[in-house]
Amino acid sequence: MKAVENDQRRSDAKELLKLFKKTTGLRPKMWGESIIGYGSYHYKSSRSTQEGDWPLTGFSPRKRNLSIYIMPGFRDKETKDLLKKLGKHKTSVSCLYVNRLSDVDLEVLKKFVSQSFEKMKNTPNGGY
Repeated sequence: MKAVENDQRRSDAKELLKLFKKTTGLRPKMWGESIIGYGSYHYKSSRSTQEGDWPLTGFSPRKRNLSIYIMPGFRDKETKDLLKKLGKHKTSVSCLYVNRLSDVDLEVLKKFVSQSFEKMKNTPNGGY
C-alpha cells in the first residue's frame, strides 16, 4: 500500500482489503504490481488463442480511481439494478471504477463483490 501515493486512495484501498477479505473469506494475492486479487481461475478465450489465470475478483488502487474487478460483468438485470443503487461510478466490460469509496453505498458494493465472487466460483472456466 505504500506505493499508492494518494492518501485518500491508500485509505480506500485498506478499506477494500477488509471488505474483500470478509466477503470472499480468502487472503489477498498480488497479481502483477498493482492488482490485489482473491482466488483464481483459468480462462480460455473463445474468440482467440488467449488463455491464462486471473483472480475471481479483486481491485487495484490506480492513480485515477479504484478499479474493482467484477468478472461476470454488468449485463444481467440484477446487476443493472444494483448499479442504479451504487452511487457515482463508471463501468467497462468487467471493471467498476470508483473515485473514492465515499461516493458509493458500501453495502451495495459488498453485494457486487459477493455476487461476482459466487458466480465466478460456480461458472466453468470463469464464464469465458
